Amino acid sequence: MNQTMLGIIDATQSFDSIQQLTINRSVAAIPFAGRYRLIDFVLSNMVNSGITSVAIFPKDQYRSLMDHIEYGKQWDLNRKRDGLFFFPSAVDSQSEEFNVFRQYKNNIDYFLRSKQQYVLISNCFTVCNIDYQAILQQHIESQCDITEIAHNGKPMGMYIFNFSLLFDLITNYEKFGYTTIQDVVLDPSHHLQICRYEYEGYVAKINTIKDYYTHSLELLKPQVWKELFNQINPIYTKVKDEPPTKYMNGSRIKNSFIANGCKIEGEVENSIIFRSVNISKGTVVKDSIIMQKSQIGENCVLNGVILDKDVKVENNVILTGDYTTPYIVPKGTIQGALMNT
Repeated sequence: MNQTMLGIIDATQSFDSIQQLTINRSVAAIPFAGRYRLIDFVLSNMVNSGITSVAIFPKDQYRSLMDHIEYGKQWDLNRKRDGLFFFPSAVDSQSEEFNVFRQYKNNIDYFLRSKQQYVLISNCFTVCNIDYQAILQQHIESQCDITEIAHNGKPMGMYIFNFSLLFDLITNYEKFGYTTIQDVVLDPSHHLQICRYEYEGYVAKINTIKDYYTHSLELLKPQVWKELFNQINPIYTKVKDEPPTKYMNGSRIKNSFIANGCKIEGEVENSIIFRSVNISKGTVVKDSIIMQKSQIGENCVLNGVILDKDVKVENNVILTGDYTTPYIVPKGTIQGALMNT
């Protein structure tokens, strides 16, 4: 029996509650865990589950996402058959009501060429390490029309069902008034059998600034890190060849994750430091997330802060936030001492 799955990543979602991190990128491309993007988790889970054809459907702000995934080489998806496919929206999302099924129908040729018997549709902002093959097996045995994956009784935004049903939904979405697969599941008028698979592992949904900050710092707990990142089902990402981090005399690191290519002269505690970050002497970084290539000057104090990529913090700057409302510095900006007096 053909038990292969087609993978579809719905990267169309956007949230006002995380807009400070999506001004220049989509939700799928938000940096996470020091060297990854949010999309890396669902994409890696699909590949680790034997899915060899993955289609990504973004809405807007997808240049950063395209730069990250390229041709899918890091996920072994740069193939002659199947592989990774990227289908940007042809609809002006600002002037028209957006419909994911319409986006699927606009690319119907891709679905006509697909030979998989089952399909997995997932959002792009749920962080977990999950085996979809085990869920597919339950779906087949239960003879359900749609299996919804849940965690602690709450939907994870992931669904497995027969490809024939997807094709029917794509061709008839206007008749039923559906815009997403979630609309189908929530519709009480259909006669489909909806089943639920309860996933018991670690799950983090990233759709608010508070969620991003809290779940990022959760990674500093060994049990969380080990569950997400393991050798059996690795999480893949775009590889960048960078030198090891330099820890200079007088530097002090406590309970933190430091990525490659950094130079640390100051103190770092309970923080996530991305690639190629420079933290100068006399500076203290605590309970913070510092993204790639940010440069922090001397004698600064950063507590409860999220620095986006390529931020420059000049000398003697104090930035303070907390777990509820972290202080966010936008990508590519400069924070000077005079700006904070």
